[in-house]
Amino acid sequence: MKKIIIAALTFIIYANAYSQVLAPVKWSYGAKKVDNSTAIIFIKATIDSGWHIYSQTVKDGGPVKTTLTFTPADGYSLLGITAEPKPITHYEKAFDMDVQYFEKSVVFQQKVKLASNQQLVKGSIQFMACNSKQCLPPDDVDFTILVK
Repeated sequence: MKKIIIAALTFIIYANAYSQVLAPVKWSYGAKKVDNSTAIIFIKATIDSGWHIYSQTVKDGGPVKTTLTFTPADGYSLLGITAEPKPITHYEKAFDMDVQYFEKSVVFQQKVKLASNQQLVKGSIQFMACNSKQCLPPDDVDFTILVK
């Protein structure tokens, strides 16, 4: 009986050690008021070494581009499009095209008009992380940012 228990425990420990989920991208959020009725939302991706995520501007037929979706609400409205810094452009044989991506970190910025002094801005991010050997399935992350 002891041998069965030891074998089971060994298997559980081994399985846990090798079944960890890869999560090479960490997201953080913030906001800065420009004036009483305008703010800038900051959405930052911190990307593990060797990994990258794709720009919002990747053309159809390529990898899954990063998409930021803001939940419509009476408390705020979007001003313009979500801005991003200049991405790295590289030809990827797998997609037979140039693709744009970010390594290490990237901050997306969205300007919003506020209906009142304090608002919750909600939304989601869809992105795909890749390294030189693999791409993870696209992931969706929800966010809520208090603007005050």
